[in-house]
Amino acid sequence: MSREKQRPQIPDDMKAFNERVIAEFRTNQGQFSGNLEGRQLMVLTTTGRKTGLPKAVVIGYRRDGDRYLAIASNNGNDSAPHWYFNLRANPIAVAEVGPDKFEVRASVADREERKRLLNLIDYLPNQQALTKREIPIVIFERIQQ
Repeated sequence: MSREKQRPQIPDDMKAFNERVIAEFRTNQGQFSGNLEGRQLMVLTTTGRKTGLPKAVVIGYRRDGDRYLAIASNNGNDSAPHWYFNLRANPIAVAEVGPDKFEVRASVADREERKRLLNLIDYLPNQQALTKREIPIVIFERIQQ
């Protein structure tokens, strides 16, 4: 019996789902209920590369000291998510983690740093198995104000 790659269950209307999750996040100061309870999630607001408008999404993260790490997996699809392309055009974004909201500068881990960071992102191997492209590890560093 062959083992097929399993893609995560994605809601039919991802935009509506994302908006509900963001509303819950902001209402409850970064706390979730239901199947999202206990997960390390942030709201990331990028600037749309085509529209120039703010675009908010919920993404998973892990910590590396003072930095936040995320993977641009797009649920294992062969193309990176829109937020990744927005960050490539403009690396300044706003992150909301728990009750905290702050500006960040995004960068992509180079090959050497990627090797070190792989151990910190436990869900990357499962996502990487779904696609042939190398899923980027995005590093968010707080901009001091």
